[in-house]
Amino acid sequence: MTVSLPLLTDEQRDLFIGGAWRPATSGARFDVVDPADGSVLTSVADATVADGTAALEAAVAAQASWAATPARERGEILRAAFESIRAHTDDIATLMSLEMGKTVAESKGEVAYGNEFMRWFSEEAVRIHGRWMQAPAGGSRLLTMKKPVGPCFFVTPWNFPLAMGTRKIAPAIAAGCTMVVKPAAQTPLTMLALAALLAEAGLPDGVLNIVPTTDAAALGEAVIADPRLRKVSFTGSTGVGKTLVKQAADNLQRVSMELGGNAPFLVFDDADLDAAVDGAMTAKMRNIGEACTAANRFLVHASVADEFGRRMAERMAALTVGRGQDDGVDVGPLIEQKAVDNVAGMVDRAVEAGAKLLTGGSVPDGPGFFYSPTVLVEVPADSELNQVEIFGPVAPITTFETEDEAVTLANDTEYGLASYVYTNDLTRTIRVSEALAYGMVGVNTGLISNPAAPFGGVKSSGFGREGGFEGIEEYLDTTYVSLPGS
Repeated sequence: MTVSLPLLTDEQRDLFIGGAWRPATSGARFDVVDPADGSVLTSVADATVADGTAALEAAVAAQASWAATPARERGEILRAAFESIRAHTDDIATLMSLEMGKTVAESKGEVAYGNEFMRWFSEEAVRIHGRWMQAPAGGSRLLTMKKPVGPCFFVTPWNFPLAMGTRKIAPAIAAGCTMVVKPAAQTPLTMLALAALLAEAGLPDGVLNIVPTTDAAALGEAVIADPRLRKVSFTGSTGVGKTLVKQAADNLQRVSMELGGNAPFLVFDDADLDAAVDGAMTAKMRNIGEACTAANRFLVHASVADEFGRRMAERMAALTVGRGQDDGVDVGPLIEQKAVDNVAGMVDRAVEAGAKLLTGGSVPDGPGFFYSPTVLVEVPADSELNQVEIFGPVAPITTFETEDEAVTLANDTEYGLASYVYTNDLTRTIRVSEALAYGMVGVNTGLISNPAAPFGGVKSSGFGREGGFEGIEEYLDTTYVSLPGS
């Protein structure tokens, strides 16, 4: 049964290729499920490899004219899209909540955050520049110019259906690149709505092409194998990211990877515990814990661990679990049953190994894919909960005695995306920030994402940066011109 959905017409649940809505070449469609009860929201066209190729053809055909479009015009289109998205905040938030599960209030927060990339890069479009200088040895002049990389392929995840798209699409548009976007099969609706709003804002046909599919591996491999594609950007698991990097290597395509995380949240003995608990709730429970930046493990000084755990458990136990569109709900469902099983299994194994459960640790009666907000203490450092990305509302607390021990525990992971530090010692702030092997460090804050800042990680969390002044550089090549002197 298809339900009434905001923003999307029946036609706009098809593929978006070359500025036109069209069904998949096979005629196939797939269901989009409401994780709150497992019901079918609607169906969308299921792109085939041929559709992916057609989308790339459209992007290639539009590339030259889009690259030649004045930067001011590209920026004005982004600005118009920003205004349109802002005007449709309620509808986009409802759509996102239905297909992904997060509360409408949190969805509105994502709309505001994701939309800021449209505004930021509308302003950056006109600030693309090279340089001009005399050669140090004399006799010639050096000229550099920036050019768009060319057609791009973006693969976006289900946990932030709007923001993970705008973080890639906005700088590509600003730089003069065309693109093919494959949204997650669980959450294609928000991306399709974004395509419709960008088209209304004046984005030329073929610049943005959207191909939802249930066969991501085959479609992605075919698009990346085409030498006309010049850039791949992916947000998702480290395993899939490694595969895409290998595929992109054959044609030496530019690659940006925002991959898995295992964020440590360090609380030192001099921390303001009220602020630390507030920050912990923000860092843990943003997006139901289904975020690559979510605090995954809490490393707390032994002298304050009991009090921190008690306060954290009280806050988590007070959260209301339910359907994201219902009033008074704090925590919506996880994305699918597999996610519930994964989280429940990790918690059960940790308890069996000796961790102490302070609150939660249970699967509410159905329907829907829910898990209760959970806090565990006395979690061994080598526990599975401290080693892998939980992606759910679970806060494992492990203690430490010294600063060196805290840093060692924090860095004892293959990942290096986000990290958090709570302390009132300025010199410690600097020491620890320098010592942490992470792309991002939040000091006395549980929220670090900012469109004006470079988002990205190190080690198995990937490479490349999204947002900030650095974000547009991912979509630009540099040409050096040597000019003879007079």
